[in-house]
Amino acid sequence: MRIARIAHQEGVAFAAVEGEGADAVVAEIAEHPFGVEKNFTGRKWKLADTRLLAPILPTKIICIGKNYADHAAEMGGEAPADPVIFMKPNTSVIGPNLPIKLPASSNEVHFEGELAAIVGTPCKNVSASKARDALLGFTVANDVTARDHQKHDGQWTRAKGHDTFCPLGPWIDTAVDPADLPIHTEVDGERKQDSRTSLLIHDVGKVVEWISTVMTLLPGDVILTGTPAGVGPITSGQSVSVTVEGIGTLTNPVQ
Repeated sequence: MRIARIAHQEGVAFAAVEGEGADAVVAEIAEHPFGVEKNFTGRKWKLADTRLLAPILPTKIICIGKNYADHAAEMGGEAPADPVIFMKPNTSVIGPNLPIKLPASSNEVHFEGELAAIVGTPCKNVSASKARDALLGFTVANDVTARDHQKHDGQWTRAKGHDTFCPLGPWIDTAVDPADLPIHTEVDGERKQDSRTSLLIHDVGKVVEWISTVMTLLPGDVILTGTPAGVGPITSGQSVSVTVEGIGTLTNPVQ
């Protein structure tokens, strides 16, 4: 199932996306999308008549740094033996087609296309083998980073925490297998990143296990699993598209 969060003529709702292209419709989900059974209100709209929002508004966003060996190398370091955790504030989240806003204090903002996991149930100390049971599904993310802030500060909070620096979307896919999905990023149609999730140093199960030994995960929490090599700058007027095949494409203009 593909679960979107939409704005329609009467408000905001979670909805299941049915069909493809111009024929796609969205079926409103009652209350929230968590739990095995989804209750539907019976209301439907054409997808084209609604606006896709960020598919979830998380309590917290936990990210894994240097989780592809080629990206660790391009950043001038070695891949860490254990997952490296950092966090982005939930105020950095935006949805598809909304602008990434470049802060006046930075001259070097980079895109970082990623697979994101969405937590589906409260959990703590989850084993890697049981991690998938704790997840609602997966979406596409862009871990936007002010690289000059990162270098200046010696840590990552300001660099990755600006408003609009965590685009998510277009929806959550509850059925996709994250083990080996093609992932790529394009800037103005030019391919910049091209990899597969099978090249993650620490796979989704390991990442969930590692994080959940530190903190309790709550429904709707977002886990960014890391970005492959090819990150680079974005400037005002450009458009960034991150695609995880099997899920969809997340596009955001830059201003």
